[in-house]
Amino acid sequence: MTLIIYSSVDGQTFKICNRLRDHLIVKNQEVELFSIEDFNKDVTDFQKVIIGSSIRYGVHNKKIIDFINSHKTELNSVKSAFFSVNLVARNSEKNSPETNPYVIKFFKTIDWTPTIVEVFAGKLDYKKYKFFDKTMIRFIMWMTKGPTNLNTEIEYTNWDKVNAFYERIDTM
Repeated sequence: MTLIIYSSVDGQTFKICNRLRDHLIVKNQEVELFSIEDFNKDVTDFQKVIIGSSIRYGVHNKKIIDFINSHKTELNSVKSAFFSVNLVARNSEKNSPETNPYVIKFFKTIDWTPTIVEVFAGKLDYKKYKFFDKTMIRFIMWMTKGPTNLNTEIEYTNWDKVNAFYERIDTM
């Protein structure tokens, strides 16, 4: 059985997790999908564990970090995958685990080495954000030469790359 745990601020990480779950179900695998807030099972009840987390203001969700730190022994005893979803990954020079600054920083702060690590670009949708987030994300986009028009809605997620990630999970 495969466990998928996620943290999603605006829904893109959740969308990727649902695609992953659907793919695994088509491959006749049993899958359980949980938000980090709702997970209350034993990690060792699963043969594979996949953790997906979005970024907000340069950091992954604290509950994801705490979960990994408190379950690292169990996570190290099963096949595991981690993926990060962030807008910085829209840039080709920052869209791999080896080049994405948030993923690099993340793995320097935790003591866990998943079997597979991946990075996906997220979705930019100014209309969906609250005032503070809209202002901050727009400022970050301005600094990184991204779109700042408040009507912008761009899904940067490369679904072919997500599909390739699914295939890697199948063989793990």
